[in-house]
Amino acid sequence: MAEQETLLEFPCDFPLKIMGETREGFAEAIIEVVLRHAPDFDAARIEMRGSSGGKYLSLTCTVNATSRPQLDNLYRELTAHPWVKVVL
Repeated sequence: MAEQETLLEFPCDFPLKIMGETREGFAEAIIEVVLRHAPDFDAARIEMRGSSGGKYLSLTCTVNATSRPQLDNLYRELTAHPWVKVVL
C-alpha cells in the first residue's frame, strides 16, 4: 500500500483551533497536550477567543509540524480530551 499523500511540506507552521466549554484550567490542559507532541510550541503565541455568550472558548495553537504522524497523534489526543468539543 502506498504511503498516504499529504499536501503539507514538513516542517511547517500548522494552526489548530481547539474549542471547548469555558472552564478554569482549559487553556493549561490544552497547552500540556500540545507540548507533549510539539515540545517547541510557544504558549505565548496562543490565541484565545470566547464565544459571544461566554459559554465556549476557542484556542488557536500554531505548532511547528514536523510530520503527518505527529499531527495525527496530536489531533487524536486533543479530540479524546473530555473538555474538548471540536478540533479544526
